[in-house]
Amino acid sequence: MTATDFAQDLALAAAAAASEKLGTDIVLIDVSERLAITDIFVIVTGNNDRQVSAIVDAVEEALRAKGSKPLRREGHRDGRWVLLDYSDVVIHVQQAEERVFYSLERLWKDCPVIPFTPDVPQNPSNNSAPRVVAVDSSIEDDADLAISSDDFEEI
Repeated sequence: MTATDFAQDLALAAAAAASEKLGTDIVLIDVSERLAITDIFVIVTGNNDRQVSAIVDAVEEALRAKGSKPLRREGHRDGRWVLLDYSDVVIHVQQAEERVFYSLERLWKDCPVIPFTPDVPQNPSNNSAPRVVAVDSSIEDDADLAISSDDFEEI
């Protein structure tokens, strides 16, 4: 038995949504041969609790657009490891420390990995990416940047 097309579609949509929120190290594992309760694990790393929350929100929105709601949502309050259970697909969004400690990939290393190529670069801290800087062309010299007391109103 392999994961259903429906489960693969949901998992890929979840992975794409996570990638858009700069989730990293996204892995999709087909656990259908080993587990009767789900077909695919999606594992994503977020840098901090805010990013984990943003990833979770994006995944829920993307899967809601496909007509799916999670049966269970665990860990959202702490933001270190959030689990979204969609029955056919279980999504784990973890901070790096939890990901290393629990090492879900190692536990399921005998299961096939579903290929996923993110549209967003997976290393947002890479400084080789071009940066966009807006320049105000009306500024002619440093004197234009000075602030005087005339710039503020009295209270």
